[in-house]
Amino acid sequence: MEAEKWGRRIRAFRKLKGFTQESFAKELGVSVSVLGEIERGNRMPDESFKQQVAYMLKISVEELAPPEESKQR
Repeated sequence: MEAEKWGRRIRAFRKLKGFTQESFAKELGVSVSVLGEIERGNRMPDESFKQQVAYMLKISVEELAPPEESKQR
């Protein structure tokens, strides 16, 4: 459930910033299949991945976090 929320947020911000899944995966240095698994909620992103995604999207990890997650920080 939590992985799904993170995945949806990452996908939404990626699209908002104009990245394709392929180009974003390349920028992050991961395979498209890994990024796809995260975006579908099949894999929970670790903290370093979340930080890297936020950096690439020029947003904070708090902005990237699902609403209930950011309240806990």
